[in-house]
Formats: sequence, C-alpha cells, structure tokens
Amino acid sequence: MRIVMQPARRSEKVVNKHYEDTIAKPVDFDQHAHLLDPQVISQLKELFPQGAAQMWGVVPGKKNVNVSRIKKMSPGDWVFFTGDNKVYFGGTIALMWRSRPLAEHLWDTDDNGSTWEYMYALSGTRGFEIPISEVRQLLGWEQTRNIMGISVLDDADSEALQTLLTLDAAPAAPAAPLDPQQEQEAVDAFDGELERKAQRAQRGEQAALKRRLLPGNTGECALCGRTLPGAFLIGAHIKKRAFCNEPEKRDLANIAMLACTFGCDAVYEHGYVTVDPAGALRVSPLAADIPEVAAYIQEKLTGRTVSWWNDSREPYYEWHRTHTFKGLPPA
Repeated sequence: MRIVMQPARRSEKVVNKHYEDTIAKPVDFDQHAHLLDPQVISQLKELFPQGAAQMWGVVPGKKNVNVSRIKKMSPGDWVFFTGDNKVYFGGTIALMWRSRPLAEHLWDTDDNGSTWEYMYALSGTRGFEIPISEVRQLLGWEQTRNIMGISVLDDADSEALQTLLTLDAAPAAPAAPLDPQQEQEAVDAFDGELERKAQRAQRGEQAALKRRLLPGNTGECALCGRTLPGAFLIGAHIKKRAFCNEPEKRDLANIAMLACTFGCDAVYEHGYVTVDPAGALRVSPLAADIPEVAAYIQEKLTGRTVSWWNDSREPYYEWHRTHTFKGLPPA
C-alpha cells in the first residue's frame, strides 16, 4: 500500500466547492452514466452497490507534470487530503479512470482550461485532525516543506504513515495478477530483512509493563471489564509505542492498559472504539460497516465507562482519539 498526498485546501473557495459536491455528497452513477465508459460504471457498481461514491480528480498539469505521478498510483493505495496545515481526510483508492467529460460536468475547468480528468473513487473514508508538522517530523522532512502537488510517498514513508494511523484495507479494484515467473522474480529481487529481531530493551520494557499491569494470574480488561486469565490479556499501549517519546515509554503507570485478545485489543487498535475525555467508550460510526465488529461492540462495549481512565492517562487517550479513532469525514 502506497500513500498518496493530495493537497486540497478547503480554505480556497474552489477546492471547498469541489469537496462539497463530490466528497461530502457522493456522486450518483446512474445520473452520470452518459459521461462514463460502461466498463467503469460496471466496476463502480460492483465496488459500491449503493450506487454512489466519493470522487476526486487531478489535472494533467503544465506540460503533463502530474501524469508521471498519477501513473505511480493504483487501486488499494491510500490518499490523504491535506490543507491549512493539517491532514483532514483520507480513504482507499477504489478505482481510477480518465474522463474529461465527467470531470468538466462535476468541476468545470480551471483558469487554464484544464480539468481534473484523472479521476478516482474513494472507499473506507474517514476524517483526521493531524497537524502537518507532525507528519513532517515523523518522516524527517524539513519543517518548512509543503505538499505543493499530488505526490506518492516511497515505501518507507508510506509504511511509517500507515503505522501511525492504522490504515485498514477497503474495497478496491483488484490489481492485475503477476504470472508465476513475475512472482518468482519479485521474490528473488527482494533484498530487505526477512525477519526483524526485537531489541532487548524493548523486550525488557514490555515484560516490566505486563508485570505492572498484571501482578497476579488474572486481570481485568480495561475496555470490556471482564476478569480473565493473564494468557488472554495483553499490555496494550493507549498511545502507539512507536510514537511515544522516551519519558512516555517509561511512564509504565499510565501509557498502557490491559486489553483482552477476544476482541477488545483489536477494535481499539483499529480505531473502532476510543475513550472520551470523561472515560466513556465512544464507538466509531464506521463500525456498522463490519457487522461482526458492530455485534461485538454492541454485546461487550456499548455504554461502558473505562475505569482505567484518569487525568494522567487522558493525554494518551486524546492521542488515540485524534490519530487512530475512525471518525466520520468532515462535512
């Protein structure tokens, strides 16, 4: 999964109008069928049975400067919308196509007579509230660097952002399969680490954390409240460990909580539940898209207040709310 950075400042009147027209209000396929290739309509309806999808587009740019960047994008990649010093929206590229007639109909043309004809539909969208300064720091960018045009991050930067924001796969058109020879060549060409060895310091920290959270043979899951054998409880970081500074990593009394492996750890880790500033569990509206997740939350978590919450732990829960929790896209 590659990460695509899409500059789109909603403080600009034109950008905000485009967002309202085709993101806040998904595009109905049947209403625009006369402007779409039949194969594209068929793929869209397969990916979006409800008959509508959020859409965006990219202009070719002066001397087609954006075309080479667009060619690096593919269904299954994640797109982040950035503007006004933050990342505020994102989703999976479900399908890509080119249609000048549809782009002109939806968005008209710019001052140069170009339109946003390199189009894509988005699935699994959600809202964010991430300062762009935090992205710069994470990726080692200069603090003055801005995202001036659409860009595709390399594998290392993409993996770092994916880890930061817990990006889950969403429906997307399948990539063309590799033939067996291509698959073997891809394996032979890989020169990265096949295994990553844990560092002793980290193992020691995790052991100390588990002992502090679970001094006996049983413990209570902070989210569902069930008392369970220690084998079914893990020391779950409230704020992702990879993004904690050293004092936070050493704050063993507050940085983590016990979470059960029967489901609570997963729904928290993937942002389907979070903890509000008063300690009450908040459920993501996107949980309803996965019936099994919604059923688990309804049975075990709905209406609960987390006794583990306190003022000292609130900054870590606040980080989870703004970075991991799957909130609705901004209207």
